[in-house]
Amino acid sequence: MTDAAVSVVIATHDRPELLRRAVEAVMRQDHRGPVSCIVVVDGGPPVDLPAAAVDAAGPRTLETITNRRTPGLAGARNTGADAADGVFLAFCDDDDAWLPSKLSAQLGALERTGADVAVTGVRIAYGGNQTDRIPPTSVTRQDLLRSREASVHPSTILVRLDGFRDRIGPIDEAIPGSYGEDYEWLLRAAAAGPIVGVPEALVTVRWGGSLFADRWQTMIDAIGYLIDKHPELVEDDANAARLFGRIAFANAALHHRADAARWAWRSIRRRPIERRPYLALAVASGLLRASTIQRRANAVGRGV
Repeated sequence: MTDAAVSVVIATHDRPELLRRAVEAVMRQDHRGPVSCIVVVDGGPPVDLPAAAVDAAGPRTLETITNRRTPGLAGARNTGADAADGVFLAFCDDDDAWLPSKLSAQLGALERTGADVAVTGVRIAYGGNQTDRIPPTSVTRQDLLRSREASVHPSTILVRLDGFRDRIGPIDEAIPGSYGEDYEWLLRAAAAGPIVGVPEALVTVRWGGSLFADRWQTMIDAIGYLIDKHPELVEDDANAARLFGRIAFANAALHHRADAARWAWRSIRRRPIERRPYLALAVASGLLRASTIQRRANAVGRGV
């Protein structure tokens, strides 16, 4: 696999400076095989992007295409996957950046294990703080059902292209607002076989600037969609409490006090030590602001 071809999909929406940084990091990979970077524009003006450096480790190509599927992140990622022709497929968000050894470390892990999917750790940057989140060396579906590991980030995913197309399937474009589309895909990927984790922080993730940061109703709708599609998500008390707590918090942020209280109670009943329902109740009662809690969580590399 030292010279295997990799197609990298970067979906973007009007963030040109961040996108240039992401593309340059892809081009600077130390993998000696071909790397094709497919930028999928999902709205916004065209962007001038950097060509491969003359001293790149291997052949590098760059292609910019328009999202031809459902508008949004899921459709843009699938558009890029449709255009991919490498042996492997990778995804990167337009506001993240890979360290140079990211692909070579993952390809080595896949060669050793024969798995379809590999992920790496992330270095979360927020303000002046940095937090490393490292995945276990093997991520199973049961692991994901118990907890959505923040370290299993979409910008770290590398998958065999035939596995993506034939054994796992594309990103689900029906999820409201594409919120949690990576988690839903990971659940299906882990059902097909263990996900290999490279225990190093090889992707820098820019935290707090997410397109989803304040889309509370989208969060509510998408979590409901995920539970309907994968009801086993709420069989585990801890995961159910986490999901119900997030719905409670989103309702509190929207000033839907009755709904916030109802979902908070459901969360507490499943796991009394879950923090989110209590935070939701504090927001709903006016004791705290949702934005304040969100900033504090981001500062330590976590979401609400």
